[in-house]
Amino acid sequence: MKAGKLIAVVLVLAAFAGGIYLGKTGSVNTLITDSSTGAGYSGGYDKASDNQVSAKKSAVAARTKQGETIVVNPGDLIMDAVKKANPGDTIQVMPGTYSETVYIDKDDIRIIGVIQEGKRATMDGLGKLNDAILYSGNNVVVENLLITKYKGNGIMGQAGNNFEIRNNIIVDTGVYGIFPQLGKNGIVEHNIISGIEDAAIYVGMSDNVHVAHNEVFDSVAGIEIENSRHAIVENNYVHNNTGGVLAFITPGLPIKTTFDVIIRNNFITDNNTANFGAPGSTVAGIPAGTGILIMAADEVIVEDNIITNNKTAGIIITDHENAPNTTIDPESDTKPDRIMILNNLMDNNGYDTLDDVKALMLTEFKQGNPDIIRVGTSRDSCIINRHRYVTTGVSGWEECKFTNTDNIETYLLDEPVAPREIKGSEKGKIAYLGICAGCHTYTGRMIGPPVQIIQALYMDNPEGLAEFIANPTKKREDYPEMPPQNYLDEETRLAVAKYMLKVSR
Repeated sequence: MKAGKLIAVVLVLAAFAGGIYLGKTGSVNTLITDSSTGAGYSGGYDKASDNQVSAKKSAVAARTKQGETIVVNPGDLIMDAVKKANPGDTIQVMPGTYSETVYIDKDDIRIIGVIQEGKRATMDGLGKLNDAILYSGNNVVVENLLITKYKGNGIMGQAGNNFEIRNNIIVDTGVYGIFPQLGKNGIVEHNIISGIEDAAIYVGMSDNVHVAHNEVFDSVAGIEIENSRHAIVENNYVHNNTGGVLAFITPGLPIKTTFDVIIRNNFITDNNTANFGAPGSTVAGIPAGTGILIMAADEVIVEDNIITNNKTAGIIITDHENAPNTTIDPESDTKPDRIMILNNLMDNNGYDTLDDVKALMLTEFKQGNPDIIRVGTSRDSCIINRHRYVTTGVSGWEECKFTNTDNIETYLLDEPVAPREIKGSEKGKIAYLGICAGCHTYTGRMIGPPVQIIQALYMDNPEGLAEFIANPTKKREDYPEMPPQNYLDEETRLAVAKYMLKVSR
């Protein structure tokens, strides 16, 4: 939170709160709600209204097709196997070390690491390579790999649907560990990820994603749901990060909303690691000691989590106006609306909180270690059993009319989503959304410079930008070096350059 903005809010609230609390006397009624017998949540994703759900038979056939098995041994290249593979094939990677970048632009390819007596197929970037696995194909599965020492991403999806990423160990892969971007209907489960300078698991501009049974630690952000919808984050062990679980809207991205997110049954503890994110980036503003951060996202349910030992607060809810390192996007709603906090076990949070938070608590004549902090505006939000927590900013919230989400098992679809039909005229747009928007917003700072700056540099020179995309050089000391995108063909690089130079938001 920005200290200047928060202090201004504190001064206003102090005057207002004085008129409210000084006149109050008597005891507070305690409404105890039993979550095991109450009403279930009736909102959320409406499958019947989703016009993409009626998947084509070809998409279903692609998921179930049995192809050949291609074995990759030490000394071989995984990429060579991908080039030979046909839809439906499985690539088995034997234990050994593979130092390469693998790009999967075909549908229904499975890359399965073979584990023998505890030894895994290891992709080692040697601290030089940027990405381990990039996929733009649909129905891609990546399992059982150990990925380490890459500079950019462990596994990144670039507009691929129906993905399954599971049982991988990812250590020190730079910006992101697992990063599905612009995908629909995907699973990220049973992975162990650590040492990431942005997010261990980063779901970006995606829909219908299930993130479950992962362990994420020693990273700036554990799990991020960013500009995404219909996501469930459950049964994860999130510890020793700067911030544990995040649901937020990054301003300036092409998709402007985050809503319908369920965060439940997670262990979120000891997220007190000093922030080592790229200076000026969104995650660089996360206060160390944040269990859950909700920023401008709507319809977020926080249920049955164990949230402990996070020194700033267990849950922080903020709008864009009071959040750090954000540039207001006039096309995004900046307020976190319809936040719903159900039963959670919270203990020993806020034990070393910020001075600004202490000042904010004083506006409600409260002291102690805060479990829940709300700063800025949040409309139509609710909470049950509020008496359990030390809170600020939620005293005016209503009681939730439901107590659990037991009737929502998953937002995954019954059938795979059909592959995108990309017309030639849309090639640049899809590449921009699936690749470029992972690091560049239109006006604000993310991993790379804003699109506006790129437009100013290459206004009438898309060919020059396309060449830079293929062979970038470091131009700014305050930004990380851009990795080469030379796996994209020349036509796609020029198309995305032209699209980037004309986009307006």
